[in-house]
Amino acid sequence: MPNNVEQDAQFAAEFYADVDAEKIAEIYAEAYLDAVTSQNGSLDDAVAEFASLVDALKSQPKFVAVLVSAMIATNEKVALLEKAFASKASPLFWNFLQVVAKRNRLDLLLSIFAQTKTLLDERQKRIPVTITTATEIDSQLFSALSEKLRTMLGGEPIIQSVIDPEVIGGLVVRVGDTVYDASVATQLQNVCRQMIERSAQEIQNRRESFLAN
Repeated sequence: MPNNVEQDAQFAAEFYADVDAEKIAEIYAEAYLDAVTSQNGSLDDAVAEFASLVDALKSQPKFVAVLVSAMIATNEKVALLEKAFASKASPLFWNFLQVVAKRNRLDLLLSIFAQTKTLLDERQKRIPVTITTATEIDSQLFSALSEKLRTMLGGEPIIQSVIDPEVIGGLVVRVGDTVYDASVATQLQNVCRQMIERSAQEIQNRRESFLAN
């Protein structure tokens, strides 16, 4: 694997010791994707390969416990990984796993994978979107929403549809931390709030007018 992975891993270990795990995982994820890009590899295939490993590990909790144990020597962990995955992994991915293991970051493997998916979406301009409706969206409306979001966001929306009966009508669209709320329930709440605020303002104006006289 290119030296940049080793360098980034060492940098993370030495200079981010007190930073949260998410930041460290992001550095490893970025180093992995950069290594794939430098070898003209497919980022989608690289993440898919990582996903296969994660799925395998999720079904072997005892094996994972050994990998993250501080009581097990690093070389033993590498040997276990080699026996279980080396023959199935691409050379680049296997080298990456060795870097993670030798830096004692196997406990962050799931976080690294999550960050890898997030970074891949960013690089491919794929934007996660959650659409909440009271009932299931039909295919025609789904296509129309996808096209509208594609234009609005300047990227490819990856839509997750959620059904919530409390959304009386319309829909609620969440993009990251931003919520675009077009539900009837929210509109009614907004109208009621505006009426209350307007009434309160009128009472205040009348009071001030009376005091002025």
